Amino acid sequence: MLWHGHSCFELQGKTVTVVTDPFKGIGIPDPKAAADIVLVSHGHRDHNNVKPVLGKDGVVLESFIGVKEVKGLTVKGIETFHDNAKGSRRGKNNVYTLGLDGVQFCHLGDLGHDLSSLTVEDIGKPDVLFVPVGGFFTIGPETATTVCEKLKPKIIMPMHYRMPGLRARIMFGFLKTVDDFSKGKSNVERIQGLQ
Repeated sequence: MLWHGHSCFELQGKTVTVVTDPFKGIGIPDPKAAADIVLVSHGHRDHNNVKPVLGKDGVVLESFIGVKEVKGLTVKGIETFHDNAKGSRRGKNNVYTLGLDGVQFCHLGDLGHDLSSLTVEDIGKPDVLFVPVGGFFTIGPETATTVCEKLKPKIIMPMHYRMPGLRARIMFGFLKTVDDFSKGKSNVERIQGLQ
């Protein structure tokens, strides 16, 4: 697994590579990859820069709802919202789940609200959860903690938080840091090379 920054992860399986929410022009280098599948949670430019990460025969799933077999993987798209007002301020957001080489992944995109029990049931039991923690545009540290407690993943990968290089002028300066999320939590490991 590679983290390109922000909400963009590259999951390299034995036969398939998946990239989530590739960004453009946010202050850190735009991601580059050769993905077989690109998952886009919503249409904002810090999540939908598909061209530099899409492989020759790659498939893009953007705002996809339901279950689909793609390149041998089962991908599930679940509709949520980008704010806590049922999308009236920032629109819709898609959560994606997929199993890759026996590991169940869930990427929450720009989730902007706590999860209902129905959505928790729909997501299932992820092994690895990618959760936004920065607030302002998404859920913040407190709600992210609640979401993690509901989903009970084995591994939590925080994302979409303030980090060096992000452009403050496009309001990323308002985001909380990863330390705001991890403060007071046990069993936290900072992986070398990741912020």
